[in-house]
Amino acid sequence: MKKFLLYILGVFLLTVLIAVILDGLYTYVFMQSRNRGKIETVFNSTAKKYDVVILGSSRANNHFVSQMFEDKGLKTFNYGMSGGHLFEASLMLKLMMERKYEIKNVILEADLNLSSDHQAEGIAALFLPYIHNSEIIKERYRNESNFNELYYIPFYRYIKYDSKIGWRETFFTAIHKKTNSLENLGYHPLEKHKNGNMKNNIVNLNPLPHNKYYEEIKDICKKNNINFIAVMTPMCENVVGMNYFEKVKKIYPEIHNYENTVIENKYFSSCGHMTDEGARLFTAKILKDFFNK
Repeated sequence: MKKFLLYILGVFLLTVLIAVILDGLYTYVFMQSRNRGKIETVFNSTAKKYDVVILGSSRANNHFVSQMFEDKGLKTFNYGMSGGHLFEASLMLKLMMERKYEIKNVILEADLNLSSDHQAEGIAALFLPYIHNSEIIKERYRNESNFNELYYIPFYRYIKYDSKIGWRETFFTAIHKKTNSLENLGYHPLEKHKNGNMKNNIVNLNPLPHNKYYEEIKDICKKNNINFIAVMTPMCENVVGMNYFEKVKKIYPEIHNYENTVIENKYFSSCGHMTDEGARLFTAKILKDFFNK
């Protein structure tokens, strides 16, 4: 019995040792990454200067053509993240401030994402390699139900989110394999597809009366003298429940409503995402209204 218990103890200690080693190895790889994705590029960067930083979900990533800002002499990067919520956008801005970024204007896509103050699990996982190296990331996760497991159990986060930060992603990061997320100054253009979903129903969607991460972004901008521009971006003409945008305007009157700037289906890849042609029409309108001096 004693030998059996010692054997079990040995296996347990060996498992913990292997987990600690793998955790350190994976984390080291991500700490060296500067050219694969937006999150690690910001985390591993030093002070940068921007005239315009764009934040939000795919409706930011696919709708703001960074080069058009650059053509106006505005140093710009689109940090919109497909699948992301305001949880991640706020955390990204916090990391920029921690790294002493100098930003003149923040454009935030704030429309459908105002209906949730939860993390987008798949995107939020990309911050987890740095949870032991950043108080900002640690504090953001502290109130999450699985914080103790993520923070105190070695290698747990890499196993739980294997599809995002597991072996495959670690390997590609280690060999410096690039993705397209940093191309086009962060903007991701879309094409028109025959099978694109051109119907959407947002009748049951409601903006939160106080989205804490939206308010957090607004407060960060205020404290750092950043001009804050919050906008609602276009949707196609087939959407049911477009009064959602009116609800947003009543709760957050400072958000500029551009949902009807581009509406024709020919300018959309899917009902919630414009093609490159539509995005250029929309971006031109934003430039005219906010950067025409």
